[in-house]
Order: sequence, then structure tokens, then C-alpha cells
Amino acid sequence: MQRRRLRPLFLLRKMLTFAICAIGLVALLSFHVHVFSSSQVPNLFPDPYKLPTQHEFKHQRFGTERSWTRELAPPHLSKAPQSSLQLAGASGTLELYKLWKPPSNRDFVPCIKPSANYTAPVESRGYLLVHTNGGLNQMRAGICDMVAVARIIDATLVIPELDKQSFWQDSSNFSDVFDEDHFMNALANDVKVVKKLPKELATATKAVKHFRSWSGMDYYQEEIASMYEDYQVIRAAKSDSRLANNNLPPNIQKLRCRACYEALRFSPRIEAMGKLLVDRMRYFGHYIALHLRYEKDMLAFSGCTHDLSPAEADELEMIRENTAHWKIKDIDSGQQRSKGYCPLTPKEVGIFLSALGYPSNTPIYIAAGEIYGGDSHMADLRSRYPILMSKEKLASVEELEPFIDHASQLAALDYIVSVESDVFIPSYSGNMARAVEGHRRFLGHRKTIAPDRKALVRLFDKIERGTLKEGKNLSNRIIEIHRRRQGSPRKRKGPISGTKGMDRFRSEEAFYVNPLPDCLCQRESRNRNTSFITW
Repeated sequence: MQRRRLRPLFLLRKMLTFAICAIGLVALLSFHVHVFSSSQVPNLFPDPYKLPTQHEFKHQRFGTERSWTRELAPPHLSKAPQSSLQLAGASGTLELYKLWKPPSNRDFVPCIKPSANYTAPVESRGYLLVHTNGGLNQMRAGICDMVAVARIIDATLVIPELDKQSFWQDSSNFSDVFDEDHFMNALANDVKVVKKLPKELATATKAVKHFRSWSGMDYYQEEIASMYEDYQVIRAAKSDSRLANNNLPPNIQKLRCRACYEALRFSPRIEAMGKLLVDRMRYFGHYIALHLRYEKDMLAFSGCTHDLSPAEADELEMIRENTAHWKIKDIDSGQQRSKGYCPLTPKEVGIFLSALGYPSNTPIYIAAGEIYGGDSHMADLRSRYPILMSKEKLASVEELEPFIDHASQLAALDYIVSVESDVFIPSYSGNMARAVEGHRRFLGHRKTIAPDRKALVRLFDKIERGTLKEGKNLSNRIIEIHRRRQGSPRKRKGPISGTKGMDRFRSEEAFYVNPLPDCLCQRESRNRNTSFITW
């Protein structure tokens, strides 16, 4: 009898023990989450809009018979430092969350499919050769515009030739930087693309033409297309800013976006290395990509010499004098800076980031070439933010070897890490800054802080004169200035009032800086996924 009474108690004890073990196991599994899960960019869009992951490339082999390894820790580090979120504690977590939180995308999503009446390419009138010009991102924009031009004039586009004569002297061909086959296949329903001219036309007379800047449909359909009556091949001598930003048919604007964000993908080798760098930055947690435009060519071209020694200023002036295609030689550095035309110095960037509230243990990726003056000009920024990383620090010499001496390929690596960052901050609004900003807007309006250089310079000068100190007052002013400069959705800016002629076009916000309204549509309701407001 006593044994029968104890049996239910014995069974109950076993069930309670089992339940406690199960709860403990679930808690243990929940705690051990993947180290990168908290810092991944939200998966808001379908696969065509995402850069390929490292997993997609780990089994590929390239011309050098090299396969990339997934070594997440940077080669010289065995342990990642604690992230700012880990160190903040409960009281500071909310403020840090706000620093990394992207702006609301207000339900804007890509809408780049052509309309129902869009047709396949018609019979070609002739061939369009394109000589691109400038650095990587200037060439990217030009290539995408020439895709649209080829569609407008019913031409067959020959794979564009990259600029080998610019300041960087890069010998890369199209297929070294971009995925050539993907480019051709992705545009098959838009434009016929061939790798080279047919043999019978290799020696044919070509019409070399400098297309007029910011031109519309009438110019290309009438003046340029009519040239095929006399020539089988037209060669565009330059590709940058040859197509209007606005007032083009919706299908042409959407084609520009398909070319830029779908067709013009980097080569597999660059994509693989770029994603590896992203993964290694994620090793540190949330990170800022800082496009620190403080290289020799930028400073020489702009004439900006603030905080430089007399010898450095003289060297930059000599470079400007000896570069024939840089038309403006006599530049007043002080005036340039006061107007906001100069890139922020590394020291100024450090003050700016501190004022915004980013703690000293914030990981920062330096997306740039060789910084002018090296460590001497980086010392102040590094003293504030010691976790300054770059492709040279994240990758081994052997991993970067295929890209060395190819400025466009190295810039492509920086582009990938910048697009995928939690926060992107350019020290100057150059071609890369504008291209990355536009891409991040297209991908869901990821946080991009655009420094108001003109306003900041006035504050920095007060600090230098001793009339303003770093602290809460400066921080509040800088935060307020940049409250609406963080990449939230807005329509592309039109021309500045009162400007005329080419100055009017030049004052417009470039198409690839902000693809809204042409390539982004707003969901009318979260519950009606098929309904959009098209602007």
C-alpha cells in the first residue's frame, strides 16, 4: 500500500526534473546565438537586390586556381574587441541603438520592372562604342547611362572600354572589374550587347562624338541616331553625365536602375573578396564605413590645404599645375573650405563623430586609397577611434595581391564594404559617396549621414579660435544640423532656382544619388502588398 502511494509522487518528481532540464536546455540554446546575427543588415528585399554572400563563392575557383577561404577573424587578430553595445550597459543601450538605427524607409521598395508595353530590342541600326572616363564610380554611372542611350537610339552596345589614361593609370579591362557575362544576360531584354565589334567592322570608319552633357530624348533620337545613316559605328568619346537626370520616359529611368543595381555586378573575384571583408568587419559588431576622401589626388584637384604643412601644400599645387586636364589651377584654399567645397580632414571627422555620440570603441572601416601624409594626419582620429580598419588591415598581403596596382578593383572592394555597412559617412560628396548613397537608398534607405561641411567648418574654426569647446553644446548643435541628413526617403532634388543653361543641369541632384521617384515606389498599405503609389 505504501509503495502504491509513493509511485505517483515518484512519477511527478521525474516529470518535474525533465521539465527543468528542458527549460535549461532551451535557455542555453537561446543564449548561444550566432555572433553576427545582431549586426546583419535586415533582409528587406528579394535576392536580386542583395550582394552575393561569401557562401555563394566558397566553392568557386578562379583563373589563379585560388579558392577563397571563409576566415572571419582578420588575419592579425585572434579576438575581437567588445562592441559598443556590449560595453554600454543598460543605461546607454537606448542611445547607442538610436545611433545605429536606420531611418524609416516609409515602405518605399524597388519598382524597376518595365511597363506592359515594353518591347524587346528592335533591329539594330548600328554599333555604339563607349570610352568611359574617370574613376570607378564615374565610369559605373557612365556605363549605365550608355545602356539607356543604346536603347534610345536602337544600337548594339559593345562592352565599354574602361579609362586607362586617368590619374590612377589602371590597366583593368571591363571583365576584370565587372561580371561581363552577367551584364550581357541581365540586359538581354533591353539592349543587345556584344563583347567586340564584328571582324568586318574592325577597320571601318567610326564617327567619334562627344555627346552633349545632360541631353534628353530628342537629342539622341534626332541628332545621334541619324548618324547611323552615314556610319555603322558611333564612338562615344566620353560617358559621364551625358544623359539628363530628369524628364525622361519612365521605362528609360527604370532601365538605368536595372543596369546599375542588377546588371552591373562586380566580377566574382571582387564580390567574393568584398564579402569576406564585410564578414571580417562584422567580427567587430556594428560598424561605420567612412569614405575618407583625403588622398593626394583629391586634395590637389580641390586645392584644399587646411592643416597641411607649406611643403605639402606646395607639392599639391605642383601636381595640379602638371595635370593638363585639370582646368582650374589658381585656387584659394580658405575660400574653398569656407564654402564647404573641401573634404573634412581626419581630425575634423573625429570631432564630428564624437559630437554625434559614437563611442571610442566604434569600429570604423576606412574606405579610401592612401591617406595623404599617412600616420601624421591620422593620429588625432586614431586617438579617438582606435578600431580603424581598412582592406589592408582586414586582409592578408596574399589575399589582396590580385587587386594591387588596380585602383578600380581596390575601389570596388571599398564600395562593397560601404554599401553593406550599418552607417555610411562620406567626408566629401564625390563620385563614390554619391554612388554609395544612391545604392543604399535603393536597398531600403540604409543610414547614410551626409556631413554639412559648410556648417561644420564654422564650428571647427570656433574650436580652433578657442571660442567654442567640445562638449554638450557642440554635440547638440551638430546633432540638430544633421537630424535630416541621414538618408531618409525624399524626392530627388531639382535644379537650383535662378540657374540657367548647363549650370541649371549641373545644380540638379544626380540620378544615381537618389533613384526616387523613378525606381522606388511606396506601398499604399502594409496589408496590400500589391498596391503601390507610383510617383
